[in-house]
Order: sequence, then C-alpha cells, then structure tokens
Amino acid sequence: MPDPVRPPHPSELDQLPDRDPQETGEWRESLDAVSSHAGGERAAYLVRRTVEHAQHSGLAVPGLLETEYVNTIPTSAEPAFPGDEAMESRITAWNRWNAAAMVTRGSRYGLGGHIATFASAAWLYETGFEHFFKGKEGADGGSGDQLYVQGHASPGVYARAFLDGRLTEDHLDRFRQESGGDGLPSYPHPRRLPWLWEFPTVSMGLGPISAIYQARFNNYLTNRGIKDTSASHVWAFLGDGEMDEPESTAALALAGREQLDNLTFVINCNLQRLDGPVRANFKIVQELEAQFRAAGWNVIKSLWGSAWDEVFALDTTGALTRRLREVPDAQFQTYATRDAAYIREHFFGASPALAEIGKLLGDDKITELFKTSRAGHEPRKVYAAYKAAVEHKGAPTVILAQTVKGWTLGPGFESRNANHQMKKLTGKEFRAMRDLLELPIPDSKLDDELVPYVHPGADSPEVRYLQERRAELGGPAPARRVHAVGLPAPADKPFEALKKGSGSQEIATTMAFVRLVKDLMREKETGKRWVPIVPDEARTFGMESLFPSAGIYSPLGQNYDPVDRDQLLYYKEAENGQILNEGITEAGSLADFTAAATSYATHSEPMIPFYIFYSMFGFQRTADQFWALADQLGRGFVIGATAGRTTMTGEGLQHADGHSHLLASTNPAALSYDPAFAYEVGVIVKEGLRRMYGPEADQQEDVFYYLTVYNETKVQPPMPEGDGVEEGILKGLYRFREADSAPKDAPRLQLLASGTAIHWALDAQKILADQWGVAADVWSAPSWTELRREAMECDAAALRGEERVPYVTRALEGAPGPVLAVSDWMRAVPDQISQWVEQDWSSLGTDGFGLSDTREGARRHFGVDPESVVVAALSRLARRGEVKSEDVRKAAEKYGLA
Repeated sequence: MPDPVRPPHPSELDQLPDRDPQETGEWRESLDAVSSHAGGERAAYLVRRTVEHAQHSGLAVPGLLETEYVNTIPTSAEPAFPGDEAMESRITAWNRWNAAAMVTRGSRYGLGGHIATFASAAWLYETGFEHFFKGKEGADGGSGDQLYVQGHASPGVYARAFLDGRLTEDHLDRFRQESGGDGLPSYPHPRRLPWLWEFPTVSMGLGPISAIYQARFNNYLTNRGIKDTSASHVWAFLGDGEMDEPESTAALALAGREQLDNLTFVINCNLQRLDGPVRANFKIVQELEAQFRAAGWNVIKSLWGSAWDEVFALDTTGALTRRLREVPDAQFQTYATRDAAYIREHFFGASPALAEIGKLLGDDKITELFKTSRAGHEPRKVYAAYKAAVEHKGAPTVILAQTVKGWTLGPGFESRNANHQMKKLTGKEFRAMRDLLELPIPDSKLDDELVPYVHPGADSPEVRYLQERRAELGGPAPARRVHAVGLPAPADKPFEALKKGSGSQEIATTMAFVRLVKDLMREKETGKRWVPIVPDEARTFGMESLFPSAGIYSPLGQNYDPVDRDQLLYYKEAENGQILNEGITEAGSLADFTAAATSYATHSEPMIPFYIFYSMFGFQRTADQFWALADQLGRGFVIGATAGRTTMTGEGLQHADGHSHLLASTNPAALSYDPAFAYEVGVIVKEGLRRMYGPEADQQEDVFYYLTVYNETKVQPPMPEGDGVEEGILKGLYRFREADSAPKDAPRLQLLASGTAIHWALDAQKILADQWGVAADVWSAPSWTELRREAMECDAAALRGEERVPYVTRALEGAPGPVLAVSDWMRAVPDQISQWVEQDWSSLGTDGFGLSDTREGARRHFGVDPESVVVAALSRLARRGEVKSEDVRKAAEKYGLA
C-alpha cells in the first residue's frame, strides 16, 4: 500500500526529514475534507490564510506570488483622509480641464499631445502633490523627493503649474512650440525646461530603471557620509504597458536585494498600452504582482472603488472574486464601454451565484461599477496606498492602481483602444466634461473653435489651499534647483606624471587613465567625490588596485570571507565603499552614472563619476540612455575601454568596436576623444574637470566626456614641447612628429591618426622615409568630432556675416602634400572633417564587421597596418604625379598586399 503521506509527484520536500508523517497526513486529509465538502475556493482560502499567518508569525515560509484580484487595503483599514476632499476635487477638476484644453488648442497646429493618460492618472498625481511629494525648500537640505513623471502625463503637470502661478496662458499656448522661446517641451525634458523637470522619462522603460538607481544612489551618498538623504523618497509613475520594456524590470531584483524602502513605483493600470490592451487575454495586474513579489517588493493593489464594497459583501461563495480573477483585461475594457444588459449577461451570467448577486444590483449600479469605480480615481484609496508605501520598511513598494484610461473625457475616449492617438475634444465633449466636473464655466465662453483655459483666481480658495499644502511639504514640485558648487582644481602632480611619459615601460592608455584617477581619488578636497562605476570587468581594465583602497559599495558591508583575502588586491566590499561594481549590466551602470552625474542638481552635491566599460557595449547598447543623460544635464567621464576594431585579439565580431565614436558624435552633450598617448589623457581629463566642476560655478558646463582608451601596451612618450600642444589636444589636432630631414624635392604628405593608430602612422612614416624617399608629417587627432563641431560653428558664424576659419583648416594650412587619415574606426569617423581640409583628402579605416585574429592579422585584413598605410600614401602621391605609379605596385607586392 503506498505511503499516504507522500504526495503523488516528486517535491523538494522529499529531501527534508519528516519528523511526524502521521501529523503531516492529518493536515493533508483535513485539506482534502474541506475541498470535498466546502469546495476548492474554501480550501484555497484556508491555505492562503495559513500562509499569511505563518509569515506574520515570523515563520520562514515562501510567500505567495499572487493574491486575489481585490484591494490589498480593505476599506475598513483605510486611514482617515487628512485633506479637504471637496477642495482637492475642485483643484483636480481645474487641472483636468486645462490639460485637455492645452492639448486641444495645440492641435490647431498639428502638434499632437496626449490627453487620456493624465485623465486616468489625475488623482494619482494630485494626492501626491497635496500630501506626500516633498519639495526642495524643506528641512532636508534641498533634496526633496525625486519625481519620475510619466511622460504622457506632462499636460497635467503643466496644468497644475499654471494653477499655482508658475506658468501663464502664454506658456500653455506654446506647448510643443519651443523654437521661439518660452515654449513648453512635449514631455519631461530638463535640458529644455530646467527649472521644472528633473528627470526625462518619455523614452519608456528608462524611468523605472533610473528611479531604482537614483534611490540606490541616494543611499550611497548617505552611507558614504557625503549627504544624509534619508528624508528623500523616489516616486516613479509608470504605465502598465511601459512595463513590457526590458529596462522597466531589469533592476527589480537590485531594489529588492538592497531593500530600497525609499522607493515607490506607482503603476497606472488602465489596462491599455498605445494601441490596445496590455494583456488582452491575460491580466497585467496579476502578472506584475508576481514579478514584483518574486523580486522582493512590497506590493499594494489598489483596484476597486468604494462602490464595489457592498457588492463584495454580497459575495458569500467567492464567485465574484473568482470571476474577477478569470476575466481577461480586454474583456474588462469592453465592459467599461457597454451597457448594463451586456454586463449582466456576460459577467454576472457566468454562474448561478453571480446571477443572484446581479439581481440585487440596479442598472445604474452596474454601470458605475464597471465604467467609473476604480481605486485610482478615489483620493481616499490612493492616499491609503501612498501612506502604506512610505511607512513600509525593509523593501521597495509598488502600487498597482487600476484606472480607466481617458476617465472624465467622455464615452468617446474612455477605455477606447485609439485614445492614445486622440488629440482633442469637441465643443460638445468639453461641455459634457464641464458638467461632469461641475466647473463654473458658462456656455458663452465655450467656443467650439477655441476652448478657453480657466483659472479660479490667484487669491481663490483653491489656489490658497494648493499653495499652503505645497509650502508645508517644502515648496513647489516638480522642480529642479541647482545650487552651484565649484570644486577646487586638483593638484598638478598626477597630470605632470603623465606628461613625462613612461620611460622604457610599456603601458596601455587604459592603465594610464586608471592610474590617474587613482591618484585623483587621493585628493583631500575632491577625492571622495569620484564615483568609479564598472559593469563587472574591473580586472580587465586594471582596476583591481582600487578594490582594497576604495572598497566596493554594498549596503550590507561584507558578511563573508573573500576567497582572495590573503592577497594584496583582495575583493573588499564595504557599506561606505566608493566603487559601484554593478555586475553584467551596462543599462544599470549607466543608470547609476546618471544619478551620480546629476547629483549636483538633485542633491546640491557635485560628484565626479567615471563609468568604464567594454567599448563595444557602451554607446551601441545604451545609446538611448546616453541621450537621456544629456537631457538630464549629466556631467562626468565615460570611458570606452578596450576600444577600436582591431585591438581585441581573438574576441571577434561582437566585441570589436569601430563605430562608437560615430554614435557618440550624434549626442550634442558628449565631448568625444580618442587619445593616442597617456599625456593626452591627462590633458583631456584636467580640462574636463575644469569645464564641468571648476571653481567658477557659474561657468560650469552641462556636458560629459567620452574617452576611448586601449588595452594595447606601448611606451608612452613625453608630451612634445610647444605652446600649441595642449590647445591642439583639446581642439582635436596637433603635429606630433615632423618628417625627418629630407631633400627639398622629396614627395611630402600629412598622416593624421587617432588612438592606437598613431603607432601605425609612425611606423609608416619611417618606412616611407627609409624605403621610398617620402617625407610624411604625423599628426595626432584626439578628436575628429570636436574638430567637426568647431568647424560647423564657423560655418554658422559665416551665415551671420562673421569671418571665422575653422581650427582644422588653420592647423593644416600650408602643410605640403595630400592628407591621409587613419584610425581604428570606420572611415566615416575621420571623414567628418574632410570638407574643411583644403588639401587632397583620403582616409583608411576599419569598416565592416570585426573578426577573430591577431592584431597584426586584423589590421592587415582591414588595410590599416603600417604597410597598408604606406601603399595608400604612395597611391595618393602617384595620383598627383609625385611618385611613379609602378612604385605603388612594387610596394604592394613587397608587403604582400597585391
């Protein structure tokens, strides 16, 4: 006879000792009896209650990933609402109207805009503004709360700023019209409206991951003793459809693991994405609950409005909750647009028990339940959820708030698949909206062609109430405030060491940079402000020397003995560690970099982040985040290590970066450099510190530096003498080595090179002189992009009647012969400057996919090795008649290139 205690299927519990099989069997039999006599719903209820009780009792049992499709906080447990609900309803009504009016008026110019998102989320924002969101004028040192506003809800935030006097009607009428000045950007763009917006969020998915790393960085500042940010709370407002973006959920486990209870996600679950239901055949709320619970988050579901309370009270069999759990999202959207008869048939007609409940409900009650009664539209329920979130300790919180997309905009908008693309209301729809919101707007002011903005008056009870609430919470929000702080310039010694060169020692420019930063981190005044960020390849970049001295940040400290503890460069984690070693996540690392790069504004604490990464996986993988970094006016150093198409021996196609400088050149805030030598690295970093963090705070610039460095070891020469070298490094071009003495009639040309390619050019210079009697000057071009930008500025000045000659033109003026540029990048990178070079121009580069080979083999494959440069140089000279054509053929045969 089989063991009655053993379950029919194998389980991990089979591996654990059962001290009392008889008792186990009795528990199982009891559950079977309940299921048999009272039904499976009752049995499941008892199991859930038992697990819940066990957790509250402190027993170590796994938690449930999903709960019923009901509110986490029952009405009976809701705290008293501290505000004037009627007053706040009027304020919200004004904001709803003006948001819709602004977008509708803008539609005259075909500008677009979004109405439905804010309409569904208005109370989610208003409750926060009136009771929770701390401003930057409070007692916490100017940090306040950090608000990641859902991009499509921006009209509602503008409407509120209009109500509190921060914006005028003229501002609203310039929504999405920025070119003439005083216009409002379409979405939260700090670079475009820097006094209001802090965080760019409309590239969906970037808001969630940025918010997580912002909360994490807040704790980093506190734990390192830079600034106490414990009073700051990070709020991220997201759409349920937005959670499909991989970045939206990529860092959930980090937030749970580090117990970021200073973080709250508010997900507006209106069950719609841009073109239709989020989970047509499933339930997005339940899916998200499981994801967040599995990642260690506290989950609050705020789904149903108070009209549902009496209906839930009628559900004595569990039929209602069962039906709510099984109806897919797309069907709920349909219920919100159909009449009571349809709902009676398709919802309440699903079972006899539900039919009995339906008989007790009038048609008006049924339509109220399914069309309007959502918890996200009731301030008391939103307040209860927010209060529970900020009071919860030990884990981040996500609030899943159910709403109706387009709520209060009328039946033509509400729950319609197309409402994301609907940009205006008709006069008739505005009249209906006015009546629903009970706004005192006479018909005489409602023009079908131009609906008015409305304002109760600067001294009205609504505005006084709003301003009093904001004053109590620390001033207006959202708001961006920069209390500029200048940092003292570092000592010259670390930079002078690089200028002297490496003597006979070979070192890579990657190592030169790391050594420089290590020295700068010892600076008394600014050393603590450096924030090294690396996605798990610190040893690849030679950064392990920082581990024991700076420490790796961990809020838990180090609760284990590292395997390499007996070594000098052991893996040291510390609560006040300085290094952010993020694991294999470029997206997470860049989100960390962004938080540090904007700390000067968010917390009035300038930090100096440097984010070092495998070059191929930088701009290519996270270019969207770099764009958001620029929008957020971030400052710092981005280091593309192991750069170039041919320096990564054997790594192959997906590791070989020959194009990141082209990608970086598209970002106006990125100052891109490809230094060839250690001294160039030093000059660029020193200038970057001056421009971004200099002691003259009012002259600091909102830019970031992108440097590519190489893992190829070379003897680093001393910096050449001459006043123009540093200027040339920073502007992007200077003559590094002139041709050795040559006959006056010797053919001449100019070789321009960046990064590791300088060494191919120098070898080619020698071969040309020794074997072909050709004199070549070698120029270092640390920045093709900066040369181009300066030249474009000169072109723009010429259109204004100013005479300005581009630096690259002036630098090469009079240089004899053609110009041949070579780099470890696509030819399009150096070709950026070709139109401003007066000499004959040609270039060599590494176009195409990378491949696995030796450095020499890869360079021969792409035609950029020294011998290939020689043949290309001879070819250019032959076209000019300065060398014999047959010399080109002879050279190609001699070097195995024919």
